[in-house]
Amino acid sequence: MTLVKFANGQKGNALNPLFTDVFDSILNDTFLGDRLVSRVPAVNIAETENQFHIELAVPGLKKEDFKINLEKNLLTISAEKTTEHTDSDKRYSKKEYSYNSFVRTFTLPETVDHSKIEAEYTDGILKLDIAKKEEAKVQTREIAIK
Repeated sequence: MTLVKFANGQKGNALNPLFTDVFDSILNDTFLGDRLVSRVPAVNIAETENQFHIELAVPGLKKEDFKINLEKNLLTISAEKTTEHTDSDKRYSKKEYSYNSFVRTFTLPETVDHSKIEAEYTDGILKLDIAKKEEAKVQTREIAIK
C-alpha cells in the first residue's frame, strides 16, 4: 500500500496540486525506484607494487554461482543465482530478495601476468589478486654520485 501526501495547494505550480502530488508520489515510490536501480555489485580496485586487487561486494551467493573468464585483456566476472520456487503458507506484503544475475567486465593493462590471477570468496566479498609482470614492477635503486 502506498501512502500519498497532499500539499493542499502549497506548491507553486500552475498544475492542479492534487495531480502534482500523486504524480510525485508515483515517481518517488520505493517500489518503483528499486526496480529502476541497476543491480551490479559495488567494486573496489587497488594497486600495489606487485599486483592489482579487485573486491566485489556480492553477499548471499556461493562460490559456485560465479564465473570468471579472461579473454585477451578483458576480465569478466559474472554470477547467476538460481532460486528454487517453493510453495509455502507465507503471504508476503513485500519481497525484495531477488538477486538474479550480474556481469562486470574490466579491461586489464598490458602489465598484468595473465597466468597469475587468483580468486577467493569469503564473507560476501569476492577478492581477485592479479599479479604484475616482473618487468612492469617498479624497480627502485639508489644511484651513486661520481
